[in-house]
Amino acid sequence: MLRTVFATLAAAAAIAAAVGAWLVYGGGYDVSATGAHLQTVHSALERTMNSSVRQRARALAPPAAPDDTSIRRGAACYRAHCLQCHGAPGVPPGAIGQGMQPLPGPLIDAARRWRPGEIYWITRHGIKMSGMPAWQMRLSDDDLWAVTAFVMELATLSTQGYRDLQQAASAERCDVHASGEASAVLALRQYACVGCHTIPGVTGSNSHVGPPLAGLARRATIAGRLLNTEDNLVRWIREPQAIKPGSAMPDMGVSEAHARQMAAYLATLH
Repeated sequence: MLRTVFATLAAAAAIAAAVGAWLVYGGGYDVSATGAHLQTVHSALERTMNSSVRQRARALAPPAAPDDTSIRRGAACYRAHCLQCHGAPGVPPGAIGQGMQPLPGPLIDAARRWRPGEIYWITRHGIKMSGMPAWQMRLSDDDLWAVTAFVMELATLSTQGYRDLQQAASAERCDVHASGEASAVLALRQYACVGCHTIPGVTGSNSHVGPPLAGLARRATIAGRLLNTEDNLVRWIREPQAIKPGSAMPDMGVSEAHARQMAAYLATLH
């Protein structure tokens, strides 16, 4: 009897392993954005996301009750950075948002599904493999809470109410800027360094657009132009086009503090 049970379990495990190998290595799963996830996959990912956010945001609460000023500020930030994916009352998302899979979806009902701390957490940290970016290093904490206040307000707005609020916030600008504290590894990811370079200790694709950064600390020069010192590496990270015009490495708007964190980490790569 036990032998039959073990044989059945072994056969099931072998079949599961074969199916998994086919999906991962055989190209069996359709990853195109024109084809939706299977409903079971979509539901599992959504449940996982909901549980993860609620667990990590359970102790978060707004630092103060939102007022009209913060809601108008949030409206401006939403208009600048969220509208293209999520739309608004009477306003469709842009082509990018409409073409994403999973669909970002409207936030008109967000206040019925999420607490303020959870909306803040999602806006700050983003969601892996969903297209939702992390705004932690590009918006101030005040702006993140202002966006939260506005999203909570969306459920109460009619199409005209949304237009009126945006009109009231028309003079507000919400430009992105280097903001907030971050680890060196997070900074290397959030400034898209791993999009072009393979960096030991930083998760990313095996990219060959730029040279791999393993052993950077042993190199005599940076980009063939500067002696390899911490200050020069900070300069290169912040202003590559000024140092080597025409370089494929763009200016990414890295702050002085973030550049120093990144340089300190890269200096450990012997």
